[in-house]
Amino acid sequence: MVSPADPSWHSDVLAPLKAESLDAVSWDQEVDVVVVGFGGAGACAAIEAADNGASVLAVDRFQGGGATAMSGGVYYAGGGTRHQKQAGVEDTPEEMIKYLSLETRGAVEEDTLRRFCRESVQDLEWLESQGVPFAGSLCPYKTSYPTNRHRLYFSGNENVPEFSRTARPAPRGHIADGKKGLRAVAGPTYFKPLLASALRKGVKTSFQSRAVRLIADSEGRVAGLELHRIPPGSLWSRLHRWFSAWDVQFYRFVPALGILFRRVFQLIEKKKAVVRKVRARRGVILAAGGFVFNREMLAEYAPKYLAGLPLGTPGDDGSGIRLGESAGGATDRMDRVSAWRFINPPLAWAQGIIVNAQGERYCNEVVYGARLGERMCEEQGGKAILVIDRSLYKQALSQILPWKVMMFQFMAAASNMFLNAKKAKTIEELARACGIPPHRLLATIEAYNQTAEGRGADPFEKPGEYLRALRESPFYAMDVSADSRLFPCPMITFGGLRVEERTGQVRRSDGTVIAGLYAAGRTAVGIPSYSYVSGLSLADGVFSGRRAGRHAARAEG
Repeated sequence: MVSPADPSWHSDVLAPLKAESLDAVSWDQEVDVVVVGFGGAGACAAIEAADNGASVLAVDRFQGGGATAMSGGVYYAGGGTRHQKQAGVEDTPEEMIKYLSLETRGAVEEDTLRRFCRESVQDLEWLESQGVPFAGSLCPYKTSYPTNRHRLYFSGNENVPEFSRTARPAPRGHIADGKKGLRAVAGPTYFKPLLASALRKGVKTSFQSRAVRLIADSEGRVAGLELHRIPPGSLWSRLHRWFSAWDVQFYRFVPALGILFRRVFQLIEKKKAVVRKVRARRGVILAAGGFVFNREMLAEYAPKYLAGLPLGTPGDDGSGIRLGESAGGATDRMDRVSAWRFINPPLAWAQGIIVNAQGERYCNEVVYGARLGERMCEEQGGKAILVIDRSLYKQALSQILPWKVMMFQFMAAASNMFLNAKKAKTIEELARACGIPPHRLLATIEAYNQTAEGRGADPFEKPGEYLRALRESPFYAMDVSADSRLFPCPMITFGGLRVEERTGQVRRSDGTVIAGLYAAGRTAVGIPSYSYVSGLSLADGVFSGRRAGRHAARAEG
């Protein structure tokens, strides 16, 4: 287990301040519960703690929202939600358990997964009671993210044969129902009501505040936190807000400029922040996200994923995890990263084939994008080449018309089809243009064509309605590998602190818990810490955030 003294620490988090007498510490503020990170999980933890009678301070390095506010606002819920029923969908907690057992593969204890599924309807209703809106308009077609006409869809692998053989498929992706149009995703619609609810319940906030180290008593119980806070209302506060807000946007398209912006706001944090000590009488909850923006940590734990596009905010720098480790917390699944290689829409792409550097297929092209991304990065060195023919190319063009898909989907598909597609009259010529052995690609496509024409079963169990023979010249190939610049592959980390799964308390390596310290969301090992389907991270944030907030509020100070 690493510590702040180790060269592989890769963090500004310091070793805890040990206080022989807590009353002798010069506290700037005292509350019952401090929540570090005010995104989806942190907001839920703060609300639950306040509902259980605790005074709460929510600390965030930026303005709150985190990756949740940037997300598609998809919440994974099932077992018979009212929106499923409204759409005529039959679902039970047992079917949800069966399906997620295949996806999570022991990331959490079996009893924890069962509680998550059986409490799913209740947690969705809790979200709605905080003001988060949902609706039951079912999407009738397969997509990675529906337009705003539909708010309920199959957000994972539910219909893929290897899953549907075990669990009856049901759409469980509930999207926050907000602003209409083809440009807006629903992350802000999901988060803003949580922020408003927390403020109504008396949760205090300390934005532009970086958690630097924990404060513990003589017995090791976590009793507070040291923050570096940029003075509110100052010029430096405005500059920090501006540079941090634009960092992620620029990083997507001009990485060097994004990195420059990051260095500027980090310098402001270093030079202009004021030290504050906050006492947490009942507990500190770490909900500061993952570590995908900490490139050194990613290289240390999951180097296969360095080529991808970090998804989230610069606050996903591993500081929450390192704070927990600094107090003796143990980590797990730090090598688990989810790479999102979505090739639908347009649906015509999924009717083509994905091949590796040798021109061989390695996956059912209809699977959820995170599953395709896992195969690509874990088994194929991050390589993926999408091959279609003239017929599918024309279909794809008609499927990405701006009024048919979300704007971000149109931009991604159009840029690839017009700027990232190699074109050739024959398969052999296409293979040579891609650096693939021609005889291998030719054999792969011929085998696929025979399957599509009913002369054999697909070895990857691709459903018949998505099989299309590739025979119409010219042929097209798009490099959709993990390191593609024109088709970036978003990634999030899933490793984190080990927790006691009924309370959210951080565990040591020997299994004992650290008094006064909790973790939730992507800072902790949770439901999606093995694999991912859309909405599972937000749902786990509610489940784990409420769990930690409830227990911390009731803990003895």
